[in-house]
Parts: sequence; structure tokens; C-alpha cells
Amino acid sequence: MKIIHGSVYTPEFRFEKKRITIRNGRFQGLSDEENSPEAEGALKPLTEADCVSKPSAEEKNNDEEIIDASGCYVVPGLIDIHFHGCMGEDICDGTAEAVRTLARYEASQGVTAICPATLTLPVETLRDILRCAADYAQEQHDPQEADLVGINMEGPFISRVKKGAQNEDYIIPCDVSVCESFLEASRGLVKIIGLAPEENPNFRQDIASVKDRVRVSLAHTNADYETAMAAFEAGACHAVHLFNAMPPMSHRSPGVVGAVRDSDQVMAELICDGNHVHPAVVRAAFDMLGEERIILISDSLRACGMGDGTMILGGQAVEVHGTRATLAGTETLAGAVCSLTRCLQTAVRQMGIPLEKALRCATYNPARAIGILNQYGTIEVGKHADCVLLDQEDLSVREVFKDGVRILA
Repeated sequence: MKIIHGSVYTPEFRFEKKRITIRNGRFQGLSDEENSPEAEGALKPLTEADCVSKPSAEEKNNDEEIIDASGCYVVPGLIDIHFHGCMGEDICDGTAEAVRTLARYEASQGVTAICPATLTLPVETLRDILRCAADYAQEQHDPQEADLVGINMEGPFISRVKKGAQNEDYIIPCDVSVCESFLEASRGLVKIIGLAPEENPNFRQDIASVKDRVRVSLAHTNADYETAMAAFEAGACHAVHLFNAMPPMSHRSPGVVGAVRDSDQVMAELICDGNHVHPAVVRAAFDMLGEERIILISDSLRACGMGDGTMILGGQAVEVHGTRATLAGTETLAGAVCSLTRCLQTAVRQMGIPLEKALRCATYNPARAIGILNQYGTIEVGKHADCVLLDQEDLSVREVFKDGVRILA
């Protein structure tokens, strides 16, 4: 397969006219189009009935499929490292069918690698969920499904003060032996474990004990600046949904946000659905951290991809109206109902984040954060042939390819 005439998002984080060659589910080549036979013809807009262009004589002899990406950006498959569910299913349902539903829907949206987040639940329930995910990850799957590349454990070692939509009945102090049992149950699939350092007096030792085996995040925490800095100095390297479920940053009390700013090794998740973080604050975050340290996430619930209504999240009722999901009868945000692709579009079109920067935060950065950059996150030779064709006018998804196979909407 070849993808031609598109503006390709390169590993240098810019767009260039390139021709992509795919073989056996991997990117085999990325070459300039200036001197190619296809470049001699005038570019024409991609239409729904015109996804396959006329091949050159050489390509025709090879019986090779040619994808004409005229009028499109060709970008790496997106990677969501923090979402809970979609289409009525949740990773915490603990079934292979639930994971499969997540994987199929996300792939259809252009998210080709997923690292779902667990909720705060009983420890043994979490172990069962992790065992199920590990079993699923080791199976052969339909090419229409996103790859399950990790699990992000948002709880249970969090703060009751900043619990948000998490169920406080299952919040417990951090316990290294419990952390190790999670890693064992998941067979290494857990990539991030969160904690609230202010709730755990031994947090420095706890972090130091596991930081070489799993990334430690500050999650649902009410920590002040000094405590957060101490956690980062001990080896924590990640912040769950910056600004949400943490104290606000002020001029005399910079809190977790200020500590993230001052810790160059820390990467921070950011929800750009238009509800969780004001556009001005999103822009400020990019100015403060740079696109090198921000990871766009969706934090989507099982309501994602469905209409308005009421559903259950971690044993609690959640009401969905449009793009807003709140705990029933309150104004407490319970998560999001937009895909990562929609968040990317919102960040660019409504918040003024340059596309090149936003894309880095939805592809390269998440892959680097969870240690899978050698296989995902950029269009480079040898990596999974996961890519998305975005319309240059409105950033809508025109085509998705997973391991070189077209995803069917």
C-alpha cells in the first residue's frame, strides 16, 4: 500500500508532502513526492468515492493499493492514555467484550492505541479487571480494533477531598504490596499508578519502591506545592488531568500545577473537551509547559458515542447532556463524553492551539510517556502502520488505517 499526495505529519513535528509505503502492517518507507510520478499530476480534493487513485505503471504491475490523500493531513494514529469507556462499556466492566467495544470504537475515531483508566474500586475487583485486560492484550485481534497498550490506574490511592466522581468507599492508603499485586495481575500492562501524596505519609518511600517498574502519577490530590515537589523529587513523573481534581494555582499557593511547572521530568495530562479546562487556561498550560510535556486525553466515560441520558459510573449515577457529564443532581464533572479525536479538534479549532503542537500531544507524547514510542506515536519505518487522514478544512476523520488495514466506520 502507498499513501500519496497527503501532507504528512513527520517525526520532526511538521507537515511535509511525503509518500508513505506500507508493507506487512508496518511503515516501510517515507519519501519525498517532488520527483515521484504521482507528483506530476495536479492535486485534487479527496472525495468519499475517490479514496483509491490511479496507480503508476510500475505500481499497477505490483497490484498495489494506492490511497490518494489529496486535501488531507496524514497523521499518526492517536493514543489515548486516559479514558474509561465508550458506547455503553467501561474498562472496569472487566469483560473481554467490554474491552473489545472500547477498542473497536476508538479505532473508528482514529485512536489506534489505547491505555484505559481504572476507577477507584475494591482491590480484588481491580485485580480481576487487570487480569481480564492482560488476557485480552495477549490474544490475536480483529484488525478493526485499537491495540490495548496499557492501563492507567487512577485510583485507589487518592484523596477524599479531591475524589471528584471516584467512589470514596474504596479509597485506601498507598500500599506497595498492593501496587505490586496490580503489576503482577496485569502482567506488566499497568503503565501508570496514581496517588495523593498528602494522604500517604510514606509517599517518598512508596514512590521510590515502584518507580523503576511503573510510572507514578499525582492523581486526585489536594497536595500543596511543597508536597507535590517532594513527590516529583522522589520519582513521580506524571500528573493526571492537570487543573482537575487538584487545588487551583494561585499567586501564593501554586499547588500541584506549580510543582508540575517546576519539574521538567513531569508530563501532564490535559482534557480539551471544552468543559474541563477553559480555553485560556489550556493556552496558558501550553505556554507554561510547552508542547513537549503535555498529553491530550479524553477522560471519556461509557457515555461517549451515545446520546443524552443517565448511566452508572463506578456505582454512581451520571447524567449526560450534550458534551457535559456530571454526577446526578450535582454540577460535579464526572468525566468527558468526547473522543480524543474530538478533543484534538476542539483544542485546535476552538482553543487556538497550533495543529502541529496539538498532534504531538496526542501521538508522540503519550507514546513516550508510557514507554511504547519504539512501536507507536510517529510515522516512521518499522513502526505499526497506524495513521489517520484528517480533512484539511475541518479536521474531520476521512480514513483510518490500523496496521495498514482500513478501519470500517
